[in-house]
Amino acid sequence: MSAYSDYLAEIKDRENQGLAPKPIDDGSLVSEIITLIEDTGNEQRADALKFFIYNTLPGTTSAAGVKADFLKKIVLGETVVPEITPSFALELLSHMKGGPSVRVLLDIALSDASPLAKQAGEVLKTQVFLYDADMFRLRDAYKAGNAVAKDVLESYAKAEFFTKLPDVEDEIKVVTFIAAEGDISTDLLSPGNQAHSRSDRELHGQCMISPEAQKEIVALQKQHPDARVMMIAEKGTMGVGSSRMSGVNNVALWTGKQASPYVPFVNFAPIVAGTNGISPIFATTVDVTGGIGINLKNWVRKTDADGKPVLNADGNPVLEQKYSVETGTILTIDVKEKQLRDEAGKALVDISAAFTPQKMEFMKAGSSYAIVFGKKLQTFAAQTLGVEATPVFAPNKEIAIDGQGLTAVEKIFNRNAVGVTPGKVLHAGSDVRVKVNIVGSQDTTGLMTAQELEAMAATVISPLVDGAYQSGCHTASVWDKKAQANIPKLMKFMNDFGLITARDPKGVYHPMTDVIHKVLNDITVDDWAIIIGGDSHTRMSKGVAFGADSGTVALALATGEATMPIPQSVKVTFKGTMKPYMDFRDVVHATQAQMLKQCGDNVFQGRIIEVHIGTLLADQAFTFTDWTAEMKAKASICISQDETLIESLEIAKSRIQIMIDKGMENAAGTLKGLIAKADKRIAEIRSGENPALAPDDNAKYFAEVVVDLDLIDEPMIADPDVNNPDVSKRYTHDTIRPVSYYGGTKKVDLGFVGSCMVHKGDMKIVAQMLKNLEKAQGKVEFQAPLVVAAPTYNIIDELKTEGDWEVLERYSGFEFNDQHPKATARTEYENVLYLERPGCNLCMGNQEKAEKGDTVLATSTRLFQGRVVEDSKDKKGESLLASTPVVVLSAILGRMPTKDEYKAAVEGIELTKFTPPKTAPLGSMSVHY
Repeated sequence: MSAYSDYLAEIKDRENQGLAPKPIDDGSLVSEIITLIEDTGNEQRADALKFFIYNTLPGTTSAAGVKADFLKKIVLGETVVPEITPSFALELLSHMKGGPSVRVLLDIALSDASPLAKQAGEVLKTQVFLYDADMFRLRDAYKAGNAVAKDVLESYAKAEFFTKLPDVEDEIKVVTFIAAEGDISTDLLSPGNQAHSRSDRELHGQCMISPEAQKEIVALQKQHPDARVMMIAEKGTMGVGSSRMSGVNNVALWTGKQASPYVPFVNFAPIVAGTNGISPIFATTVDVTGGIGINLKNWVRKTDADGKPVLNADGNPVLEQKYSVETGTILTIDVKEKQLRDEAGKALVDISAAFTPQKMEFMKAGSSYAIVFGKKLQTFAAQTLGVEATPVFAPNKEIAIDGQGLTAVEKIFNRNAVGVTPGKVLHAGSDVRVKVNIVGSQDTTGLMTAQELEAMAATVISPLVDGAYQSGCHTASVWDKKAQANIPKLMKFMNDFGLITARDPKGVYHPMTDVIHKVLNDITVDDWAIIIGGDSHTRMSKGVAFGADSGTVALALATGEATMPIPQSVKVTFKGTMKPYMDFRDVVHATQAQMLKQCGDNVFQGRIIEVHIGTLLADQAFTFTDWTAEMKAKASICISQDETLIESLEIAKSRIQIMIDKGMENAAGTLKGLIAKADKRIAEIRSGENPALAPDDNAKYFAEVVVDLDLIDEPMIADPDVNNPDVSKRYTHDTIRPVSYYGGTKKVDLGFVGSCMVHKGDMKIVAQMLKNLEKAQGKVEFQAPLVVAAPTYNIIDELKTEGDWEVLERYSGFEFNDQHPKATARTEYENVLYLERPGCNLCMGNQEKAEKGDTVLATSTRLFQGRVVEDSKDKKGESLLASTPVVVLSAILGRMPTKDEYKAAVEGIELTKFTPPKTAPLGSMSVHY
């Protein structure tokens, strides 16, 4: 009984933290619990029964397998447990979702025991997580004349697993809770520094917002037992920055519904809202859980008599409150009329977008992937029976506009669409099931992805997926006890599932902590590909990539498909000449600033940015696509010239070969298959059979933005503006300022060059600047710490070969050592260069952070409060974002440089070469205007 004794000891430890017993996923523990249940005189039997019934995780966990087999014995009468009757055993099996439970139900349903077989068949009718082996068993039994199999298949063909579920209520009473003003980052809902606990849902739930906020939510629930709490981002967007299934899980844990009485701490159907709606990635995550996401539009811009926005002294639009949603306000969500109403019944805002037919199905089923599996099951059953599937689900919304060409994303979706009307060409707004080519899972969400895969009873990657990668980058900085406990287990699960893994469970190859986005960018070998990744920065420079929650990643891995509407696009082109002393990061920042000036508001939000990058190779182009997550875009697509794309694919091939050489290939030959696909794509481009992806000349865009490179004559800084009197303006990526704004006086406490926004060229810039300053001054002294984290080991290897790494080593006060990785996070910094392990480092903020209250200048993408640096008692921490040369020079000076100091420091250094494509932008007016 060692496992049970250990479990009891863990329970006592958790009691001290105010936590319930941890849900059980270990089959050996369940076996010991069953032994106690069978010992009718044992004093621990009552507790063992509770653990077995209410605290054992479902799906394909080893615990679920042992539980299902024991329940089978009870149903068949081979074992008698007075507290668990055969009918109750069948009910428990029905809540176990799939895998072992479906196997047991099929065993009983397809047996000769007629009454029991029929009962098991009735339970099977409610299940949707059946895989090929399960469906083939039903098909073979049906063909052999089994009546129960026929009955179950007929039920599936009618989709009774869906139609017999309760409908969504016509009206939902809510009480409001304002979580914060301004954009709410998912860091507020699920802090990055608590990533280690995400798979322990109850424990992780304690980190949402604050203990005070949690108490306030509980108080609202007690005051309004007939209402559900709606969590709001006042004057902002809900869920910016990351996908974070854990964020939605936490909101659901505190405000949602329990999914099953027999599965603890798994809740669904949260209700979230924002003045400016829900960020695209977070909205998908809300859909996964059958939740509701509402665009409140409760603050509007004040306009003058001519209809122009009224601006305040700072030049920002003045907002007027249309209606109040202060905490404690009672509202009604009128689902039937798709209106949000006040307590008196007055309509406040149309919320039709939150209740599309597809979203309503997710709400009814309790999750989006229950619908995906259900549709697949219905199709199979109908084909097996030779009948037409009963029309049950909302038909795909298919929008086809005669005479209108296709944008790049429309072309990709049409190419990968599944189940659409044959021959129909679809445009933006259509709802489409698409084949997913590449999938990425990162390490702080991977544990939840593994849980989701177990819950949906998946055991092997879909053969439709060309390649998938499990990273180790988010936990690369510190190999602490939390990482040591979680990461090897994750890597083994994903390796067994069929992914290429950053760490080898067998210990054959060296641990790779390369940044996930960089690896996915390398293994994407087709500009027509669709990529799904468990991180908001899944933004490739080839194909179209979508950051997603752990559930959507799990679904893509298990089925090779995703379902989403075809997004609208905003076309971004360039004119003018890029000055030789400017970095492409400055172009990225200027794009945001010029877009806001041209369009008045953020036309990128929720849409595809189709950027005509032309001559920029994949690594450099990634700087733009990576940033689009902060622009609140849904995704981005790079339009490259043929030869540029070919060169990028050749680079990708060489890096995939390095992965093979290091021993990362799997039994399926995934990496070799990707090289073959790259060769095929290169041949198609060279032959003219299928040139590089490009939109049609008569494609229609929501808006068109032309970036004038001539206007960019000094470095551009993204400033969190932490002291802006309007709290809704703080910590957004919309405040872009020239370096001259700071007058060369703003103190910088730490510089950070690293994470996914940098490439090999950035590392060479650091080395070259040090060499230049060394030559000019004799030595280089840092007035502030400079932390450097290369994105990949390949880059470090190349820098060593080319001599740049030696320069960095000469100035480093710390260099990572994979044989002896850091066991604790650094809390204080000296004014030296730190060469950190490849990975996310400070950008992630879950392990390493700057000192509290620091002003950090970083190449990172994150300027959210508390992410890179937390506040001190005396000063707000702030993370400003800039190009690599600006960050390096600032660390050397200990302050922001002047424009002249910057120009002198980069003289002779080759920064990004970028020439806009010669094709002129379309002259047509956009839909936006």
